[in-house]
Amino acid sequence: MKKGRSFVLKGKLPLLTAIVMLTAVIMLMAGPALGAPPATENPCVACHLKTTPGLVADWQASLHSKNEVFCSNCHGEKHRNNKDSDLARLPDEHVCAECHEEQFDQFSRGKHNFGWSSMNALPITHMEPDLLMEGGKGCGGCHNMGIKSDAQKKDQLSKGYLYQNNSCDECHTRHAFSKKEAQDPRACQSCHMGYDHPQWEMWSSSKHGTRFFVKQAGKLPKKAAAPTCQLCHLPNGTHENRTAWGFLGVRLPLPDDKQWASDQVTILKALGVLNPETGKPTKRLEAVKAFDMARLTREAWKTERERMLKTCAACHSSRYARLQLDMADQMIETADRLMAQGIDIVAGLYKDGIIKKPDHYPFAYPDLLYFKQTGGSYIDQVLFRMYMKYRMRTYQGVFHANPDYAYWYGWAAMTKSLGEIKELARTMRAVHKIE
Repeated sequence: MKKGRSFVLKGKLPLLTAIVMLTAVIMLMAGPALGAPPATENPCVACHLKTTPGLVADWQASLHSKNEVFCSNCHGEKHRNNKDSDLARLPDEHVCAECHEEQFDQFSRGKHNFGWSSMNALPITHMEPDLLMEGGKGCGGCHNMGIKSDAQKKDQLSKGYLYQNNSCDECHTRHAFSKKEAQDPRACQSCHMGYDHPQWEMWSSSKHGTRFFVKQAGKLPKKAAAPTCQLCHLPNGTHENRTAWGFLGVRLPLPDDKQWASDQVTILKALGVLNPETGKPTKRLEAVKAFDMARLTREAWKTERERMLKTCAACHSSRYARLQLDMADQMIETADRLMAQGIDIVAGLYKDGIIKKPDHYPFAYPDLLYFKQTGGSYIDQVLFRMYMKYRMRTYQGVFHANPDYAYWYGWAAMTKSLGEIKELARTMRAVHKIE
């Protein structure tokens, strides 16, 4: 028996050798998944496990790690040790586009791409502390979004701010770059909230947001409708986002209603888009065009409106959805009537010399894009708050299906602001007359 078994094994040795050799070839062809050293033996990973373990942990949990996208693929190969870290490339959107070309193309056409440029087009930006703007500790923290020119990157680098080189990681945060994270409405929260655009607060406390959180808690069926920011504004995973009214809540051509058209002209003058003396366009209109801050043709506005109606129709009847959005338009019209009255009152104080024109203002007229840098005029600050804080809430509260925001945080606050402006103007005129 022993001899026979020994003979059989000896007879199979060539076959075993062939299997071993074939296995070795397969392992070499398969790469890291079967035959390569573990990721921790990669020199970048091994070093950064000690210096930045949190980043490595995120990367190890990412699809990049699972698909063998290593540090050097994004950061280049010039950085080799702790003495030449400045040689590491900080990847911008074009590096991401090498693999994600479709998403890059969509993003470049969308509203987010103009975040950086629109911030720098605002006159107030260049009067504020640079750390809050290009440094990213204020407006620039969110308005970092947008593909930057080489000159802009060089300027940031000279100030040590190049860490804000990429837009993709605003939603897909480093180094996990998670698609699921970017699809969660909380990914939008850190930017779309607060003083001038509380979309997160409006959505999360609306019936849409409530249903999302209830569903997340397992108290609604899995197929129950629960609209998120992304479902409405970035449907089907697109990176191209745009809205009909835009952030400023103005559009061209002007509305057909004569009173509303007149009120929007007044607002456009206070935004510095129209010359308050001649009514003709200023250079700021060019910025509005370049950075897609408003719809400038009836067709462009209608395209965005129909796109949103199509999204709404996934849950509601088309007739109901159109009625709701038409009501939101009417709320803009109603809010603009109050806003124009406030602007006219303050503009009258400028015209009569009761408010002295600040040196940085282009016209003796209220300028809402200088925010609260008004040269000491409190009534200008009240007017700015009425526009940027309360007018936004009045109509955006309707668009986001939040009645409390539309009324108490919006309309009621606008009427209070207008009353304050009227009282301040009476007092200022009386004091001016005495002086």
